[in-house]
Amino acid sequence: MPEGHVIHRLARDLIQQFQGTSPTVTSPQGRFSAEAALVNHQPFIGAEAFGKHLFLYFDGPQPERIIWIHLGLIGTLAFEPPSTTRGQIRLSIATNTLAANLRGPQWCRLIDETQMQRAVAKLGADPLRSDAEFAPIAAKVRKSTRSIGSLLMDQKLFAGVGNIYRAETLFRLGISPTTAGNQLDDAQLQAIWDDLVTLMQDGVHAGRIDTVREEHTPAAMGRAPRKDDHGGEVYTYRRHGQPCYICGTPIATRSLEGRNLFWCPTCQQE
Repeated sequence: MPEGHVIHRLARDLIQQFQGTSPTVTSPQGRFSAEAALVNHQPFIGAEAFGKHLFLYFDGPQPERIIWIHLGLIGTLAFEPPSTTRGQIRLSIATNTLAANLRGPQWCRLIDETQMQRAVAKLGADPLRSDAEFAPIAAKVRKSTRSIGSLLMDQKLFAGVGNIYRAETLFRLGISPTTAGNQLDDAQLQAIWDDLVTLMQDGVHAGRIDTVREEHTPAAMGRAPRKDDHGGEVYTYRRHGQPCYICGTPIATRSLEGRNLFWCPTCQQE
């Protein structure tokens, strides 16, 4: 599932490509045809990301018309030539020169402002939003007996954080993913938040997740670059059985709430 930096990057790119236009909005697949017709050729006035949720704003008749997208596990939103017909395109937003084509989302819905506010109210703090308030989230974590590995994946707490950022932030800070939230002190919680902000902002700019510090890059260590569909240089994510870059201990993995958890048993002792 795309993590929050991907959604924020998409919002940025949609604004750059379509703001100030009245694009053609269609549903080649047909499943979103009635809704697409209501915003077809209406002014595109912006896009916004909250965690893993993407909202597209169109001007026009009231009530407000907002397309709400959640990519889910297999969804993609690609910028392509407007003549592209490949695949099952749920939603296409196009000008004469470019199309943004949505395929395989968990959902794509047309909503109004009230419905959007209800959806956003269910989300936690997004490290990529300047209006995020971490203090209320930290207070909830400090009261929880759940592991920090579980809490970081809870979108009602950490909106936009996914499996990679969870694994990498905890490793970088030397925190075991099995540590209960109520066993972390204020400094550790703030460090988690600050590191997420830094890493996810880097992800927006680079378009990929890189988490290793300068001294652990391939060039610095004389090792081969990582080869993985997800790209990026990481410490633990999908490196099960490979040696830790710091201590050499094999990276461990196990399932936690249906997702694979990765950590170094030596560098992240509870």
